Amino acid sequence: MKEVSRRTFVQSGLTATAVSAFPGAGHAQAASPEFMWGALLHMGVNMWSDIPVDSWGHLKPEKLKLVCQADHLRFDEKVWQTLTARMQKAGMNLIVIDLGEALQYESHPELSVKGSWKISRFRNELARLRAMGLEPIPKLNFSTAHDTWLKTYGRQVSTPVYYSVCADMIKEVCAIFDTPRFFHLGYDEETAAHQRKYSYAVVRQGELWWHDFLFFVKQVEKQGVRPWIWSDYCWNHPDEFMKRMPKSVLQSNWYYGEGFDPAKQKHVKAYIDLEKAGFDQVPTGSNWSNDVNFKGTVDFCKKNIAPERLKGFLMASWFFTLPGRQEKNLQAIAQVEKMIKG
Repeated sequence: MKEVSRRTFVQSGLTATAVSAFPGAGHAQAASPEFMWGALLHMGVNMWSDIPVDSWGHLKPEKLKLVCQADHLRFDEKVWQTLTARMQKAGMNLIVIDLGEALQYESHPELSVKGSWKISRFRNELARLRAMGLEPIPKLNFSTAHDTWLKTYGRQVSTPVYYSVCADMIKEVCAIFDTPRFFHLGYDEETAAHQRKYSYAVVRQGELWWHDFLFFVKQVEKQGVRPWIWSDYCWNHPDEFMKRMPKSVLQSNWYYGEGFDPAKQKHVKAYIDLEKAGFDQVPTGSNWSNDVNFKGTVDFCKKNIAPERLKGFLMASWFFTLPGRQEKNLQAIAQVEKMIKG
């Protein structure tokens, strides 16, 4: 395949050469915050459905159109700058960037869409964020429920072509970010239920799930970077998860409800289970469902996770970086600020 031959870009070592040529290369971790107060913001958003946006029809709600697949980048730079400036003012120090289709990857340009950023432009943005005191962390979601951004490769899961492309992507993104401290692999919600409205659904189970997950861990660690994931697989496979999950993987369990009773909510109990098993955690809250969850997450986790394993908190509002969603994103940042400043 013509697209697959693009991997020669990475295999030839050009990515490593490019890293050493950029100012500040290899020093992305120099000013890393000890305790993270971060937010997940979206550039790419082709991660929640493989249905083309036009297939829903013009009468469908905008929410449905947003979660569908599009051939163009749905991202507003002015909103992005507003949000990142507000994060700086709030005292936040880390930003997890959902990349997806947002960049014109040199190893696989076929994954870009109309409006995808050139790497040089994006690297300038990374420099701007670091100058603001915001440590940028890359996120590419390799869950089969959230990999529409992989285009045709998302329908070749667990094949040699798939492994090759995914390895290329991890290596290139780590180079673009000058060897970041972490690489968020996503890997959440890989179930049939989460793909019930997709055109094409695929779910890895049992040994294949672990085989592929450990493949991704290895690819990230080969770059000298620590893997980071959503922890929800442990909700339904707690014993297996605690036994087989490498301690090197940073965990972000997530829960967006109002009550924090581990006896009633397995999502909340997971924070305690991960602590007992000795995992480092960055608990994740949201204002997606209500405006009290993030405070509840911070209060509960500070009481139930040892300080040496509590590495920070992450706000994931799940509202895209668009004008119509700006206010909800600003509200999310304000909630984090309130917890930082007490």
